[in-house]
Amino acid sequence: MSSFLYYLLPALGGYTLTSLYLLKNPLILHKRKRTAFYCTHISHRGGCGERIESTMGAFRNAVEQGTHMLELDCHLTNDGHVVISHDENLLRESGHDVTISSLKLQDLPLYKERLEVTFNAGHFSTGADRRFALLEDLFRTFPEIPISIEIKENNQVLIEKVSDLVRRFNREGITVWASVDSTIMKKCRSTNGSMPYSFTVKRGVLLLFLFYTGLLPFFPLGESLLQFYLPQIINRTYIPENNILKNWLIVSLLEKVTMRKRLFNHLAARGIQVHLFVCNEDEDIKSALEVGATGVMSDYPSLLSSYFYRHRNLTSNTSTHDNSKKLGNGNDGK
Repeated sequence: MSSFLYYLLPALGGYTLTSLYLLKNPLILHKRKRTAFYCTHISHRGGCGERIESTMGAFRNAVEQGTHMLELDCHLTNDGHVVISHDENLLRESGHDVTISSLKLQDLPLYKERLEVTFNAGHFSTGADRRFALLEDLFRTFPEIPISIEIKENNQVLIEKVSDLVRRFNREGITVWASVDSTIMKKCRSTNGSMPYSFTVKRGVLLLFLFYTGLLPFFPLGESLLQFYLPQIINRTYIPENNILKNWLIVSLLEKVTMRKRLFNHLAARGIQVHLFVCNEDEDIKSALEVGATGVMSDYPSLLSSYFYRHRNLTSNTSTHDNSKKLGNGNDGK
């Protein structure tokens, strides 16, 4: 046994030191990713705290406030149109217990006049624009703004239509596939492998395993973005439906396990952007940046712009170029 330890301990020590060194210097083994965008200011659901979520009014306001990226979800109508909406069932958004897939585009209801902000419980957004927006209208209006599209449905037709629109508007480099489901992500990537993509839940768990075992510096990663909760918002401004996340001990453990600055710095050094959400207060934005986020996602684009302006000396190093864009003149109809 002693002879076994004689060889094991030096090998283990050498592995640990090598892993730690490569964690800080990942470009020795990996080529840095070069995406066509670098975003520090991301608007969740188009900035749903300031305008009705996912409407053209919300997207316009977010771009006017200086956002670098729009985050959204898509679903397919019964007559084959790609509609921007977080939910497939429209009860929460419109008060009508119907699904997008059961309706033709012309039959979609309007959003509620006042809509509660999911990640800021008790607060509501309003806006003159209450129509559901089409993805193609958003692409037409903002041809140069990076967009992260989450696909929630395992629907090959939806995935193909999104891909076709991305190709049609020549924005494969600045449109991101996002999904929590690895099966859906596999279909997205097989349909259009030219688009950058984010971590799924399964790949995120693998990422943590690789980090804690020291294997991460040796492992290739195809993802370009990691988008994840800032755990401190859970149960304070965001009340999750999942009962297990309502337990503060679970949330505390989640924070300790996932919010690792060394991990985020390693990903950033490899060119993988880290976006933490949904940060709707100054203290959350500060916490996200302090733990190593390269970008912050918020429901309030003006709040985020104000924070970055007030702390521009501290945040100037997190952005590599000016992402400000001119507003387009595209049609914002249904």
